[in-house]
Amino acid sequence: MKKPSTPSPKALTATPQALVLAREVINIEAAAVQALTQRVDDNFLRALNIILSCEGRVIVSGMGKSGHIARKIAATMSSTGTPAYFVHPAEASHGDLGMITAQDVFIALSYSGESDELMTIVPLIKRQGAKLISLTGNPKSSLALAADAHLDGSVSKEACPMGLAPTTSTTAALVLGDALAMALLDAKGFGKEDFARSHPGGSLGRRLLTHVRDIMHTGKAIPAVTQTATLSDAILEISRKSLGMTAIVDENQSVLGIYTDGDLRRTLEKKLDFSTTAISSVMSKNPRSISPDALAVEAVRMMEERGISQMLVVDNNNMLVGALNMLDLLRAKVI
Repeated sequence: MKKPSTPSPKALTATPQALVLAREVINIEAAAVQALTQRVDDNFLRALNIILSCEGRVIVSGMGKSGHIARKIAATMSSTGTPAYFVHPAEASHGDLGMITAQDVFIALSYSGESDELMTIVPLIKRQGAKLISLTGNPKSSLALAADAHLDGSVSKEACPMGLAPTTSTTAALVLGDALAMALLDAKGFGKEDFARSHPGGSLGRRLLTHVRDIMHTGKAIPAVTQTATLSDAILEISRKSLGMTAIVDENQSVLGIYTDGDLRRTLEKKLDFSTTAISSVMSKNPRSISPDALAVEAVRMMEERGISQMLVVDNNNMLVGALNMLDLLRAKVI
């Protein structure tokens, strides 16, 4: 017997109305975020000081969508100088509460401020002696009233058309968490070098930790000729060292000038005798140079601003100590 065929699912197609809804969602959430600025007050400062005086770790917790936001806040704090980690409130009541000590600060996220899982462990956190910071949408909720500091993340409405899915409220909580993390970063004087140390494996770490001395050519690999050399000598040096340039130095290795592939093209138009023309007569004087202690990203910026592809590296006495070009920076992945 032939089985009845199953009807194919109806294909869905987005209409222009979807764009209207999308824009409305963005406008609703943007307005809610803007309204938060009025609530960055003494309560925010109190929460900030509690964390700054913390001798332990910051634990961030929340259920459901608030839990996802809590994870992000913990990750942002950890990467910006405030050691923090996420603890699931349900797991905390089944043993993970043992990770929390009296020296810690517990940040609890719940829009209602009445999350059963959080309220179950709040008395135990308080008894342990840890400080409690709450982030809710109801300043009169049980969680807010139990906290040592409360952050008000209330919103006028969710962006969900049904008013059910946490949307605006989770955005507001995330923004408040970011504001807290950045205020902590600033108060602790957390800088670029500190940030790079916590991101060594990525492009941020490479850009912030790589110095010119780490990638420059040194010793015999530096293209250089003396001021008495001929144009022909300089071109041979450029060819041998393959950096598209050569430095011109005096007898003490002090930089007098530079001669590049670009200079060579301009020299060809003059139809000079390469074997007799002194390099000092066609070199570019007072070339742009950089210190070996500078960050490699500074070399990138300087090259881009001046439209050059090579750079000499000199010490505080203008002595030639290295050379690099844009290809070296590309290989080091700082571009």
